[in-house]
Amino acid sequence: MKHLSGLDATFLHLETPEMPMHVGSLNVLDLPKGYAGDFYEDAKKFMASRIHLADVFTRKLALMPFDMTNPVWVEDNDIDLDYHVRHITLPKPGTNRQLQQYVARLHSSLIDRSRPMWEFYIIDGLKSGQVALYTKVHHAGIDGQAGVEVGKAIFDLEPTGRVVKPPRSRPRGNNYQLGMAELATAALRNTAQQYVKLFKMAPAIARAISGIARPDEKAAEKDAAAAPKKFNLFAPRTSLNVSITNQRTFAGRTISLAETKYIAKHFGVSLNDVVLATVSGALRHYLADNNELPAKPLVAGVPVSLREAGDDTANNQASMILVSLASDITDPVQRLKAINASSTSSKSTMNRFKAVILDDFPTFAAPWLVSGIASMVGRSGIVNLLPPAANVAISNVAGAPFPMYFAGALVTCYYPVSIASHGTALNVTVQSYNGRMDYGLIACRRAVPDITEIGDYMLAEHKLLMELTQKHPAVAGAAPAPVPPKTVAEPSDEAEAETETEAKPAAAARKNPAARKKAPVKVAAKKAPAKAPVKAAAKVAAKAPAKTAARKAASKAPARKAAPAKRSSSASPRAAAA
Repeated sequence: MKHLSGLDATFLHLETPEMPMHVGSLNVLDLPKGYAGDFYEDAKKFMASRIHLADVFTRKLALMPFDMTNPVWVEDNDIDLDYHVRHITLPKPGTNRQLQQYVARLHSSLIDRSRPMWEFYIIDGLKSGQVALYTKVHHAGIDGQAGVEVGKAIFDLEPTGRVVKPPRSRPRGNNYQLGMAELATAALRNTAQQYVKLFKMAPAIARAISGIARPDEKAAEKDAAAAPKKFNLFAPRTSLNVSITNQRTFAGRTISLAETKYIAKHFGVSLNDVVLATVSGALRHYLADNNELPAKPLVAGVPVSLREAGDDTANNQASMILVSLASDITDPVQRLKAINASSTSSKSTMNRFKAVILDDFPTFAAPWLVSGIASMVGRSGIVNLLPPAANVAISNVAGAPFPMYFAGALVTCYYPVSIASHGTALNVTVQSYNGRMDYGLIACRRAVPDITEIGDYMLAEHKLLMELTQKHPAVAGAAPAPVPPKTVAEPSDEAEAETETEAKPAAAARKNPAARKKAPVKVAAKKAPAKAPVKAAAKVAAKAPAKTAARKAASKAPARKAAPAKRSSSASPRAAAA
């Protein structure tokens, strides 16, 4: 048996029916040329040969007596692949928007805790002829970086796959669960070890706390110079910061990794700063649509990894920092620089305390207490009254810079599907893959019914930042940036359904938000839309008079078709995520 750390178990204790605590991904796959088999059956056989490569596939929970402390992981000798690997066929016409809506519904249901906590879905019926793979794994077992390591177990670098050594045969036990006495003894032993660990770390924790009162002068000066001018203890309240239901909505968008790096180098900021600025600009326009953009800047909760290099343990090793999105600044370039200053200051502070942040801590009597509080907070509506710590969660995970294959099928995209929570109804997670930046937006459907608009505003904001690199000189001392590559256009297989709405001017759409919501921009995974990106760019330009040139360029620029996965890799060979 293996005990869950205090951080791992927290994701179990905080879980409620309204707030499932699993993470996942959506991959669209190109089947091999001339393929005529049953991909679901092939995928199931493929997983049967791989599940022993990652602990997350073969371990389940054993709960402690009376839930007095954290459960333990135990090996499951009876894996039912027919349960864990499932098959779904989309109804006609099988659009990508249908796929994303179905993924949102699948993501809203809890995972069975009596089995290994993972589920894979093979989804066919797409009118493109492709198939999709949707995966979900409980967050108690992995964090974002550990998920990348799990991906290495199931994905290959060649369509022919690789030879995987079968697992060693082990004697099969007769006990479905461990005995009460054995579990109780293990619980007491683990609790004692946690207290000993906490006692040993007490001097280091005390030094870190004293550093707050007497910080290092050089570090303090550096933090003060990097910190934004305005600081607010709490984030402003918006429609995103409410108690949520179990209903979900999901949208995926793709932006070129090479372009994102180009913007970062040109303005002398990090790649993650550009991601934050892209989301910030999108939320500015989204909230302004309903006249609810707050005067104070929005705040993002940004996870940061505490994992040492080379550590591929399937657990959670992360903390979180708060970063100002500078949404009160109109100019996109100044907003980007303010975000960079805020993130630099927050990261500097985090680095000073990183060594003493505990991912394992005593939790005696915590499970039933924390679970009860989480349920009460969610259903009481108190979240709707308290000021939020953050308005949105934004994560950036470095993925594979090369094409991958699943059961012989090419993985064309890698959209993350994360967690919406009480008080933070929207989560934006981005994962780099094969020259792409794949954004996954997951939210409570009641709080964010028009999530596709946020995605379209993100594409428009990225395009605007690209255009501004041609108008602003590169930061002094920055390495020369490459020639701007072509954008990885977000495709659509529903352009034919939008012929009526395309003729409507952008001004009419702004005056009638209800009409706009009835005909949301559709996004899919194969062909670039002829009008949708232009419409989104026009909305942004119409709301910012200073962007007249960007609006003219957007109205004249022809739509580009999305490059196939193989071609996108050539645009940025072996591009590694920053």
